[in-house]
Amino acid sequence: MGEPATGARAWLALTKPGVVVLLQITALCAVLSQDMLQAGGAGQVVWGDTLWTMGVVFVGGYLTAGGANAINMWYDRDIDPIMSRTADRPIPAGVISATATLAFGVLISIAGVAWFLCFGKGIAAFWAAFSVLFYIFIYTMWLKRSSVQNIVIGGLAGATPPVIGWVAADESLMLDTSGAEAFLTSIFDLGSLLPWYLLLLIFLWTPPHFWALALYRSAEYDSVGVPMMPGVKGADRTLSEMKVYAALLVILGLAAPEAMGGMERFENQYLIFGLTALLVNLWYARTVFIIDVNEPRTEADRIPSAARSFFVSMIYLAMMFAIVVTASAGLEGAILGAILATTIMLRDESNARKRMKA
Repeated sequence: MGEPATGARAWLALTKPGVVVLLQITALCAVLSQDMLQAGGAGQVVWGDTLWTMGVVFVGGYLTAGGANAINMWYDRDIDPIMSRTADRPIPAGVISATATLAFGVLISIAGVAWFLCFGKGIAAFWAAFSVLFYIFIYTMWLKRSSVQNIVIGGLAGATPPVIGWVAADESLMLDTSGAEAFLTSIFDLGSLLPWYLLLLIFLWTPPHFWALALYRSAEYDSVGVPMMPGVKGADRTLSEMKVYAALLVILGLAAPEAMGGMERFENQYLIFGLTALLVNLWYARTVFIIDVNEPRTEADRIPSAARSFFVSMIYLAMMFAIVVTASAGLEGAILGAILATTIMLRDESNARKRMKA
């Protein structure tokens, strides 16, 4: 438990800034990729326009995601005081009232959607509103306390930022409200598979990432009636499902060059980007497959192999977005991404071996 935030810091804490900033980074990566792919390389991008779009996306995304988090804290005000990891949040700490939290969350969520509309980003506004409503009503109010698949299905809300960033960057995409069919076409036909690829990447990554931690941290959730896979189905079943998602991520890695498009099949850029994506996915998947739920726990009650997989999962997601962005710049970018990813993986493996010997 940390010291409860007060004043302006308490209002900021309602938005879960650490989580929200990470979400917006995925959206900003999508903006960069879209602009470079559309321009035909980094050298052709009008960077002033790109930076402006990134600013619009960051502000709108922060407001909507932050508002959803505040409403989540309002709804969970009965269980947050019981769990040590949430007991110092503004409501249980008595810093901000539940009513004020709800009003704040609703206000900034609406402001975020209005922000996108103000700048002519109608499709971005739709997906931002969808994310807020899905997170609040489907995940927070329904699935979180009723299903062990809560984090799986609920993860869709956290997977939409790349789509939001992509559609905000593509000026040719406009929301069409002339009819139901036209509306659906405008929100789903984004002219590229890449934004949907990035959404699926986050969606499939979320379960093994979260469950690696839940393997040894789910007791508190179970005690307040929030069903977590390890507590309900057991560690072995959880690990089996984690392996399925890790395998699906490897398959998704194989599809990376096709999803990006704009490359001749089996040309140098295609092969370098595809091989890099595959190796990064295999590297992460290995950490999932070698988790041993029966190994001795540390003094901090951690399962070492599960803790390592959780740590690597965060590096993995960052690397996947990094190599997508660099490959969007062309062959040189794909090579740079391959060098960066290889360096990070080798360094992490070296550090892991040193820790095991210590």
